[in-house]
Amino acid sequence: MKDLTIAPGPGIPDGVIIAAADLTERFSRSSGPGGQGVNTTDSKVQLSLDIATCASLSDAHRRRVLHNLRRRLNGTVLTVSVSTQRSQARNRAEARDRMAALLRGALAPPPPPRRKTKPTQGAMRRRREAKKRRSELKSLRRRPDLP
Repeated sequence: MKDLTIAPGPGIPDGVIIAAADLTERFSRSSGPGGQGVNTTDSKVQLSLDIATCASLSDAHRRRVLHNLRRRLNGTVLTVSVSTQRSQARNRAEARDRMAALLRGALAPPPPPRRKTKPTQGAMRRRREAKKRRSELKSLRRRPDLP
């Protein structure tokens, strides 16, 4: 198995390489498509990474990943299951891509806080005029009053 490479991005300017020794792959029978071969091949892939013992992550990165992925973790283990493809090799590649995407997203810093703003005078005026036009349009649809 090869090392898992996470591309550079926000929070990880140089990228991260997760050593292959930190990753665990398990294979089982997939319930998806495959015809007669579905009962004989172990095409489903489960790729696991124990965040707490991963030597490739710094302490700051480890804390950020544990915090951002806390709902996906089983203890401190992140697991990705893939059974969308018929072949084990394609499922392995897909699992590695998904794991890298999850870790890249979890390592990104939080967005800056939102700055509160008020609508402009022009926007409020346009809104009132649009409401008035809509009201006039609906009033024209009413049944005329008969004397």
